[in-house]
Amino acid sequence: MSVQIKNCPSSLKENFSSYSGAALKRMFHNKKVYHVLPFSSPDKEGPQQEKFIENRKRISISGVQEKLSLVLVKNKLQLTEMGQQGQYILKPIPRDILKVSQVPANEHLTMQIAHQVYKIHTAENALIFFDNDKPAYITKRFDLKPNGGKYLQEDFAAIAGKTKDNAGKDFKYEFNYLDLGKLIAKHINAVEVELEKYYKLVLFNYLFSNGDAHLKNFSLIETSDGDMMMSPAYDLVCTRIHVSDSYVALKDGLTEDSFNHPSFTALGYFGYDDFFDFGLQLGLKNARILKIINQMRTENPNVHELINHSYLDEETKQEYRNLYKDQLVRLNTSFSNRIL
Repeated sequence: MSVQIKNCPSSLKENFSSYSGAALKRMFHNKKVYHVLPFSSPDKEGPQQEKFIENRKRISISGVQEKLSLVLVKNKLQLTEMGQQGQYILKPIPRDILKVSQVPANEHLTMQIAHQVYKIHTAENALIFFDNDKPAYITKRFDLKPNGGKYLQEDFAAIAGKTKDNAGKDFKYEFNYLDLGKLIAKHINAVEVELEKYYKLVLFNYLFSNGDAHLKNFSLIETSDGDMMMSPAYDLVCTRIHVSDSYVALKDGLTEDSFNHPSFTALGYFGYDDFFDFGLQLGLKNARILKIINQMRTENPNVHELINHSYLDEETKQEYRNLYKDQLVRLNTSFSNRIL
């Protein structure tokens, strides 16, 4: 293992040569799991290739990026076999984008910032390494019941009735965030609480340049009481580092008419006014909008600390910082001088 471990590969806390005790408790049920997997990455030729191919056929998680299903046996992570229920999703380095080697560390960092700095409920996650040193992102499944079985989970492409057949190949982008919020309100009981969580997550995605926050990356999940609520956040990545995408994923923007909003028309990007009005249209109270948007638009030193502790290379750390600062400027720009 030539990768130098100085910080916990899950929490990014300093001075750990592997996962901290707190990370082991959150991720691996207190079992002493090592940060190196007992096999090489999928791109390495060898007999393991057939196991990877079979494993990919069985995993039910949708998405373009390659995913593998793992199960924890005693204190070792293994590829699931026929009949086994996967407990973890492993995402190796993807293909065909810029800085591919940095994708696992990027997703891990972004998820940790969401959880630690902004108190967004996220899927448990960590960085892990294959035995040939290549990194991967690992996340714990949140749809498994403690005593077996799965909680019902539906993403918003399914809830909105969007498919490739009726909306084309870009079906998961053919929507706007206000209408997504209306679907949340329609399907859950604790509307105000869940809409606040949703509003904060939309702001977070904008602040950290996640241009892939599409319909399939928001879900409702069944609770132990049988109600529905927003699932933990997942697939949070600063995509701008890897692709030249837009700053919001959904093609119609924040609302059906958001690209004609006076602020966007004047500035050419979404600023303070756009997000404040978006919150109002979601039905949130002024005081709650102010609290959330003021938290998000204030530069937070803990973000910089986590960037410094992350496993991004130095060049990408600086790019991540710069993108964060650029988006802070946008969120602190009010066309009509409405910032309170």
